Amino acid sequence: MARKTDIPPSYYGEPRKFDPGFRGPIHNRGCTDVVCCVVFVVFILGYIALGTVAWIHGDPRKVVYPTDSHGQFCGQQGTPNANKAILFYFNILQCANPAVLINLQCPTTQLCVSKCPDRFATYLDMQYNYRYNKSYWEYYKQFCKPGFDNPRKSVAQVLRDEDCPSMIVPSRPFLQRCFPDFITRNGTLTVANKTVFKDGLGKTRSVIDLRDAANGITSLLDAKEVGMKIFEDYANSWYWILIGLVITMVVSLAFILLLRFTAGVLLWLIIFGVIAVVGYGIWHCYWEFSTLRGKPHGDGDVTISDIGFQTDFRVYLQLSQTWLIFMISLSVIEAVIIIILIFLRRRVRIAIALLKEGSRAIGYIMSTLFYPIITFVLLAICIAYWAVTAVFLASSGDAVYKVMSTQDKCMYANLTCDPETFSQTNVTKVCPGSQCTFAFYGGESLYHRYIFVLQLCNLLVFLWLVNFTIALGQCTLAGAFASYYWALRKPQDIPSCPLFSSFSRAVRYHTGSLAFGSLILAVVQMFRIVLEYLDHKLKGAHNAFARFLICCLKCCFWCLEHFIKFMNRNAYIMIAIYGKNFCTSAKDAFFLLMRNVVRVAVLDKVTDFLLFLGKVLISGSVGVLAFFFFTRKIPVIQEEVPSLNYYWVPLLTVIFGSYLIAHGFFNVYAMCVDTLFLCFLVDLEVNSGSAARPFYMSSTLRQILDKKNSKRRKDKR
Repeated sequence: MARKTDIPPSYYGEPRKFDPGFRGPIHNRGCTDVVCCVVFVVFILGYIALGTVAWIHGDPRKVVYPTDSHGQFCGQQGTPNANKAILFYFNILQCANPAVLINLQCPTTQLCVSKCPDRFATYLDMQYNYRYNKSYWEYYKQFCKPGFDNPRKSVAQVLRDEDCPSMIVPSRPFLQRCFPDFITRNGTLTVANKTVFKDGLGKTRSVIDLRDAANGITSLLDAKEVGMKIFEDYANSWYWILIGLVITMVVSLAFILLLRFTAGVLLWLIIFGVIAVVGYGIWHCYWEFSTLRGKPHGDGDVTISDIGFQTDFRVYLQLSQTWLIFMISLSVIEAVIIIILIFLRRRVRIAIALLKEGSRAIGYIMSTLFYPIITFVLLAICIAYWAVTAVFLASSGDAVYKVMSTQDKCMYANLTCDPETFSQTNVTKVCPGSQCTFAFYGGESLYHRYIFVLQLCNLLVFLWLVNFTIALGQCTLAGAFASYYWALRKPQDIPSCPLFSSFSRAVRYHTGSLAFGSLILAVVQMFRIVLEYLDHKLKGAHNAFARFLICCLKCCFWCLEHFIKFMNRNAYIMIAIYGKNFCTSAKDAFFLLMRNVVRVAVLDKVTDFLLFLGKVLISGSVGVLAFFFFTRKIPVIQEEVPSLNYYWVPLLTVIFGSYLIAHGFFNVYAMCVDTLFLCFLVDLEVNSGSAARPFYMSSTLRQILDKKNSKRRKDKR
């Protein structure tokens, strides 16, 4: 183990020493932001308690199973409906659209049945045929209310008491509900080969009426069929998709490792390519301008002000003045780019050197590339717990019944009602055909009154935990890469297991600081979600000022969120290096970056551009390879291509998955470059290159900055 090396007083006037286990400038590392750590632990315990309470009061079966008009589950074990898992609507003609059906807001009696009807029939026809064959009633009564067994009861009384439906139509289950079995034959919509049917009320109705009542059901059924085909495609091609994603992992890793050799060439090629493209644009604009000006009495002499505003923008391309404006604009852009390169060439070289150094650091600490898997697992746990808690909270409460009416102007519509006493009220007289139908689950207890507040708490703690997980990953990676930078002799002085050591330090000493930064970001994100909700509610409003104010607030909070993310990221790096609390680290990082604002801007843009280019290049290349494979355009292996319904299903999966994998790898690389950059800035400010205070930056960076390290004397043994 290397001996402890004193480094000079920092720019805060405090003596610092290297921790031989960390090799970085750490001063009195200890637990930071302890109060916030305690609050964070208390909130986690409260979150567990909230999930427990929701689990006690909630019932996810209310979400899984359909519910009849009396709030009873269809298909629930241990109940009379255990073998009746499908919901049947007495009169589907009264249902306006699929959304009404799925949300159980259809103003007709809903009943749990074991199977959907497979024939057209009416109660009137059943009574007539019952005289000769008892089986007619045996079939029809399974769609009547349980316990009703009086086929001789008059039709008027049966319909008044809602004992049985007036008609049944051939149906099939979809989303555990009976919907008409539509089939198109020779371009004609039919149900059981019929285009008309009797509604049981003395009228002959068209199948078109059923289609209008169940508008969109056919498309939903088609969507289900498409979904089955997509599932088949995944089942047939999953291993080829997996191979494509593995190729992406290998290519992403190779790309990052090769950046140390190609970053400079790639970046300068891109810069000169942009200069060349803009130069060609200037020449083309000049050529168009000269051509139009040379025409006698042509459109070239007409100005933009002469023709005014035109919706067809091609008109402006016939004017020489338009091309003159384009040429001047591109010339200004070209001049700005060249001037920036002339004056910032050294900073661009520094950015390239840091990119190469980042690739070298990852090469020495390869385990960092796989840390995103830990982050993914933790995020999956957070999301799963939040979703389960939200479902249990949403399913808490007792059955609430609402008045559902077929009339648009019913004064009692959507009011709470009691199904036991509903028939004794005058609602049915004022609004004929209205029903007291189950609507949702709720209650009037203290717990039920604050369900919405508890959902907000669930969301806030969820955002806090997600941001904390991301912060933990950033701090862990920053500590590992900082240990690389502050190793004077690389790789000899790099500590063993730098990633695990960094993770242990972050959890042991800085949980409070990470929780503090995460809480600030979570609160801002919570405000953004509230603003999005308000904006959604105000979309139909005519108050222009309110919508303008909401839009401005959304813009401000969006900027604030991104600024906080940027500052938190750099604060976590400083925490990993120095071990100070969050506020001090954020302040140190902010002033350090402000003292080097031009370098920050150059490095940030260069890094962002290269990483974006890399992600697009990798996902695009793998996507092209997948396209040629799944479309059988590779002769060597075209026999291995599975038979697919839609080749774009595995293709899009490979492209999207490749982008996510590349994004995960390149996020580690971006964190590495940011960490090395802050270490580089600190190195410049606290070290002088003497034997007592050597620079820890690479020789390439020292050459760019004309910095040198004095030769150190050998230690006397």
